[in-house]
Amino acid sequence: MKNSIKILSLLAIITVSSLLIFSVNKDNKVANEEKNTSEYYQIRALKLPKNLNFAGEAVPVKQEDIRERMDRELLVNTYWQSNGLILIKRAHKYFPIIEPILKKNGIPDDFKYLAVIESGLDNVTSPAGARGFWQIMPATAKESGLEVNDNVDERYNLEKATQAACDYLNKAYKKFGNWTLTAASYNAGMSGISRRLDSQFVDNYYDLLLADETERYLLRIVAVKEILNNPKSYGFIFDNEDLYVLEPTKTIKVDTVITDIALFSKNLGINYKIMKIHNPWLRENKLNNSSRKLYEIKIPLD
Repeated sequence: MKNSIKILSLLAIITVSSLLIFSVNKDNKVANEEKNTSEYYQIRALKLPKNLNFAGEAVPVKQEDIRERMDRELLVNTYWQSNGLILIKRAHKYFPIIEPILKKNGIPDDFKYLAVIESGLDNVTSPAGARGFWQIMPATAKESGLEVNDNVDERYNLEKATQAACDYLNKAYKKFGNWTLTAASYNAGMSGISRRLDSQFVDNYYDLLLADETERYLLRIVAVKEILNNPKSYGFIFDNEDLYVLEPTKTIKVDTVITDIALFSKNLGINYKIMKIHNPWLRENKLNNSSRKLYEIKIPLD
């Protein structure tokens, strides 16, 4: 009799255990079906850092609309992981060229992040015809003394384009008296920003109602600045050897016509591709140079 009771008790325990296991497995199955990613994959909300600023001018994140807009740009740029990592790598390569030119012209260092959001530090062309790292329009380029034609386009010369951008930024700063409006005007134009300031009876960027692109513009710069300065805090992991580096070059001065740049390159011990990588401002396989202008051509040091 005692053995029968023990057997019945054991069967009851097994039955209950089976039901519990079935229930757990069923719940896990439902959970796994509902979650379409790895159980370890997480997308976390971000805490806005304290003291966010652009060129020393504080971002007023206590204003609810500014807080939401700032949060959006940090989220977008944090979770666009592939693009973020490419920007980190390119910044290591090109910031050493941009930074001293900004400093020489009295432009705050934060404006190097403006070039980042304008072009991704790449020689891109916009639908409107702006080109290069700084996305300069033809008329603006010519005002700064850059040569722009089918044969030579100095908007693709990073040093000269950075100087042209500095010329514009200094003019805008003299007009507006602060760097946030100066940066916004790089997107919307000085006259565009001035009209909106006058029509809306305000005197700063954060109080303006602007087109979506310009409203996002400055906060995108701040977001990229924050992430590139604190990459590991935003999940970007890399070794120094992963970063891009600028190949050392030497300069050859040319004041004559070059009828065949590919042949010219070969005679220098390099190929046409390498020549164009280091001198993207050369737009054709020739240099017309009818005015006998002095050009500086870069080739690899080794």
